Amino acid sequence: MDCTEIKFTRHAMERMFQRSISPETIHMIVENSEIIMSYPDDTPHPSVLLLGFDSGRPVHIVVARETGSGLCHVITVYQPDSDVWNDDFKIRRKQQ
Repeated sequence: MDCTEIKFTRHAMERMFQRSISPETIHMIVENSEIIMSYPDDTPHPSVLLLGFDSGRPVHIVVARETGSGLCHVITVYQPDSDVWNDDFKIRRKQQ
C-alpha cells in the first residue's frame, strides 16, 4: 500500500499489544501485503483490509488512507479466525 506515513489509532495499538504484533511488523505488512477488501465509501477516509503474515501467522489490518496526503491510519489489527475465513484467509466463509 502506498503510504507517505503510517499512524496508529489507539484501538490499533491496544490490539497490537494484546496480540503481540510489533509496529515494525505492521509497517512491513502494510508495505508488502495484499488488499483483500476495499471500502471506498468509508469515512472520513476510504479504507482497505490487508492480509499479511507474521512468522507464518496470518494477520488482517484495516487501514484508512487520506486521499490528498497519502497518510495511512491503522484502524485495527487481528488474527483472522479460521471458522470465519476460508483457508487462505482472503474470503469470508458463508454463514450457514
